[in-house]
Amino acid sequence: MQNIIVLEPYVPVPPRRGTLFPKLFSLILPWFLRKTYGIVEYKFEHLERVQASLKAGHGILLMPNHCRDEDGLVMGRLSCELHRWFFYMGSWHVFKLDPVKSFLLPRLGVYSVYREGADRAAVKTSVDIVAHARRPLVIFPEGFLGRTNDRLNALMEGSGSIARAAARKRAHANPPGQVVIHPVALRYRVLGPLEPGVSPVMAEIESILKITSTPGTPLRERVEQIAAAMLTRYEKEYFGQEQGGSVEDRRAALLQLILHQLEDEWCGQRYDEESVQSRVRRLRIAIVPVLTQGNIDKAEHDRRWGHLKAIYLAQQLDNYPPHYLDGEPTPERLLETIERFQEDLTDKVRPHVPLEVTYTIGEAMVVNPTREGRGSSDPILLEVERQLRAMLGLAKA
Repeated sequence: MQNIIVLEPYVPVPPRRGTLFPKLFSLILPWFLRKTYGIVEYKFEHLERVQASLKAGHGILLMPNHCRDEDGLVMGRLSCELHRWFFYMGSWHVFKLDPVKSFLLPRLGVYSVYREGADRAAVKTSVDIVAHARRPLVIFPEGFLGRTNDRLNALMEGSGSIARAAARKRAHANPPGQVVIHPVALRYRVLGPLEPGVSPVMAEIESILKITSTPGTPLRERVEQIAAAMLTRYEKEYFGQEQGGSVEDRRAALLQLILHQLEDEWCGQRYDEESVQSRVRRLRIAIVPVLTQGNIDKAEHDRRWGHLKAIYLAQQLDNYPPHYLDGEPTPERLLETIERFQEDLTDKVRPHVPLEVTYTIGEAMVVNPTREGRGSSDPILLEVERQLRAMLGLAKA
């Protein structure tokens, strides 16, 4: 389980507004992305759209999809291309991973948001950044790392609210101005043959799971064997034994078992109609605050921490979309799945094959300061989703 829960009272981390560190980091960013994540090529489509918004002096929100760990750094590469530094909203836990990140991230324009509760400081910082048009602001509207480039998760309401609040503030500025949103589609592609690059990690995973793979076994078949073995491991922990049926049905049953048990205790009802991530967030909000106060005994601390580990597993299971490898899966889908295996088993992912990232900038969306159609879906988020799906080549939800 990765350290994504910080067991201490939340203290907001504001961004630094200087430019020295962004300038220095931009010099090593391409090397860092190549060495750490294997990204070697970049393509930029419709840069002129955001360039026009910059030239007009608009307050700008950039809303990318979020499918890989390096998305924030990849957006930093876009800032270099535009010769304009960005601000970024980032989960508080990333500031707590090590002293280097704690020091560097704010100086690169990243500020914290608390995922386990309301964070008025983050909202105010976001609104001020956009309203004053100091720099473009990057917010990942899905609100979490989805790990699948061919799936777009539900967009969170908060990003639309921030955009409208900034538009109201900017409309009353002297002189008044506009706020615009540019959706940004990030599409990653594998360059070169996949199997030679992933063979070492496949052998490592099979060794951990005690799977014997005969020479010449197709990569997809090996991936399916690993998926079944990992699921069996989790089923034995939660059901007591391996379950019958297809891998898809078994995954869904295990996911619901975990969430139902936790929702029954912490929420008093079940939320089957909501996304897994919404259910996970509700559970964390119920469990985490008491842990951060440090006034419970060890038994209760350990019990709650065990529930957080179960929630983490539910998130892992949700990151394996049903039927994602049906038909003839692309090298990208196979790579994503193998990387998820590696991360779920070792908490680490290393680069395996060279990657190319394509940035497609969406059309400027002028933000209306008032929300239309209250009680229905947010029109801002509907349009962001429409543009992202179109640019990523995904079917309508």
